[in-house]
Amino acid sequence: MSIAATTDKSLLRTAVSDIAEVMAARPDRGTVASYIPELATVDPARFGLCVVDADGEVFMGGDAEVPFSIQSISKVFTLTLALGMVGDRLWKRVGREPSGSAFNSIVQLEFEKGVPRNPFINAGAIATTDVILSGHKPKEALGEILRFMQFLADDQTIHIDREVAASEQRTGFRNAALANYMKSFGIIENPVEYTLGVYFHHCALAMSCRQLAMAGRFLAYKGRNPSTGLFVVKPERARRINSLMMMCGHYDGSGEFAYRVGLPGKSGVGGGILAIVPGQASIAVWSPGLDASGNSHLGRIALEALATRMGWSVFG
Repeated sequence: MSIAATTDKSLLRTAVSDIAEVMAARPDRGTVASYIPELATVDPARFGLCVVDADGEVFMGGDAEVPFSIQSISKVFTLTLALGMVGDRLWKRVGREPSGSAFNSIVQLEFEKGVPRNPFINAGAIATTDVILSGHKPKEALGEILRFMQFLADDQTIHIDREVAASEQRTGFRNAALANYMKSFGIIENPVEYTLGVYFHHCALAMSCRQLAMAGRFLAYKGRNPSTGLFVVKPERARRINSLMMMCGHYDGSGEFAYRVGLPGKSGVGGGILAIVPGQASIAVWSPGLDASGNSHLGRIALEALATRMGWSVFG
């Protein structure tokens, strides 16, 4: 990995400002997710970008302080929690391979006898959520996830958007099918409605780019929060989570993201992307319009521009 040992703060500040200005003016904004009714109402003109470096300095542009629904980005953090609870036993219930299929594919799950391909597709994240739920009531499990996010971002104002969660529950028939199918193979151990309830609610976490970039910092610094010096996870686990983000973080658009941006990242259909620059920075970008794979259209373009200007890539 050949990422520069130091970050030019002046260059980074200018790059973030320039990119936010350019992205705000672009007409090609993608299509806002419409299958979750609450997300369909989000203004596609929004764009936010935030970078947090090792010193905790924040570089922001555009709507970086506006909360949005992080959706599948929450899967990075539920994976972290589940691994903390059961360690490598998790991989008996969830795979670690790229899917090459849509994030809510049923066909692939049937072919692989109920074992999700990875923890970032919907089926895999539902199985991971089921691990967190085990031994808890749904409200307790959800409270643990929320407190974890508030702890990582050092921000108690982070909350769950109940209207988005309710919207997902009303329309989440495909996810219910995935959960019930996995239940038939014993991958889901808790009552399906409980697991789905926790899943829908953690996907409905509302966070700004600044909050999200702060929460992801431990993945940029070998599992350690650089502000406190305390480890969230061991370096080996942080490295493996990053590797999964690189391979699987953007569904069937993961290869294109790796090719264009060259950084571990995780997207959500709310239009957010969390990206990690190992040893250098944590980045969050938000633009609600999506591409055909369900990833933020301008978010990926902005990250490619930022990585190019800063010389950030795990591939040299």
